[in-house]
Amino acid sequence: MSNAVVSTNLPLANKRQGKVRDLYDLVLPDGGEGILIIATDRISVFDVVLANGIPDKGVMLTKISTFWFNYFQGKFNHHLVSTDANDIPGISAADKAMLQGRIMICRKSKVIPIESIVRGYLTGSGWKDYQKSGKVCGIALPAGMQNSSKIDQPIFTPSTKADAGHDENISFEEACDLVGTGLMEKVRDESLLIYTTARDYAAERGIIIADTKFEFGLEGDSNEPVLIDEVLTPDSSRFWPADEWQAGREQNSFDKQYVRNYTQELVDRGEWDKEYPAPALPDEVIENTLARYQEAYDRLTA
Repeated sequence: MSNAVVSTNLPLANKRQGKVRDLYDLVLPDGGEGILIIATDRISVFDVVLANGIPDKGVMLTKISTFWFNYFQGKFNHHLVSTDANDIPGISAADKAMLQGRIMICRKSKVIPIESIVRGYLTGSGWKDYQKSGKVCGIALPAGMQNSSKIDQPIFTPSTKADAGHDENISFEEACDLVGTGLMEKVRDESLLIYTTARDYAAERGIIIADTKFEFGLEGDSNEPVLIDEVLTPDSSRFWPADEWQAGREQNSFDKQYVRNYTQELVDRGEWDKEYPAPALPDEVIENTLARYQEAYDRLTA
C-alpha cells in the first residue's frame, strides 16, 4: 500500500521532526510568530516510528483534533489558528495540495516538557504497574481491580517528553521539580477537566475514552497553560466501544491499539525488540487501523 505522506521538505524555516509530525516556523497573518504542524502518515508504537505509514492517517488525526479544538473553543485556551493549507505563505500549489487536510497553523508557544497523561481505566502500562505494586505511577488504587477496570476518579500520571527514544513515567513531584509546582498544578487540573469533559461527551456517543495524553505550552510572558499539538486522537488516546467493554480482558478499540497488538505479537515471538529498525505493517493492519480511526471520527461527530 502506497501514497502515504511520511516526510515533507518545505521551503520554510526551522524544520523539526517528531515521531509523527513535521513542524516549521512561519509568520501569522497578524504578524505574530506561528508554527506549522503537519500530521504525516507515520505511525509509532513503543515510541518507535514504524517502517511504513498509514495513508491519510494524518488527515484523519487532523480532523479529529480540529473537532475537539472547536468543541473546546471558549472553554480552554488552545493554539489553533487555521487548518487551511492555502494560508501557508511561500509554498507551491503542489505542496498545498499535498498538505490540505493534514495541517494546523498555530500560535507559537514554549512547550512545557511534560507529557500530561490522564487515565480513566486501568490498562496498558498502568495495568502492568498495578499487577506488580497495586499502584499506577506511584498512585495507589483499590485492591482487586482487573485489566480494563474503570478508575473511579481519573488519575494524572505525567511523563517526560522525548523527541526521540522513550518517554519515562515520573511522579507529580518530579514534574513539579522540572517546571514548577504552580504551573504543574494548573496543567494537572486542566488535563483532568479536559479529559472528563471529553469522556462524558464521547460516552453519549458510545465511546469510552480510557486514557489520553495532552501537551501544553506557554505563550509570551503568560504562566497560563495553552493546549497544543494533537488532542484526543486515536494516536494519543485509547478509544473503546462502550457496548463491548468488559473488565478482565483486553478491549477492542478504535485507536492504534490494533497496531500495538500486532507489533506486540512480533515482540512476543522474538521478531522485534522495540528498537530501531522497526518493522513494516502489512496492508491488512493498515486498512483495519484506518477503518477504526474513521469509525471513531464518525461517532464523535454524528
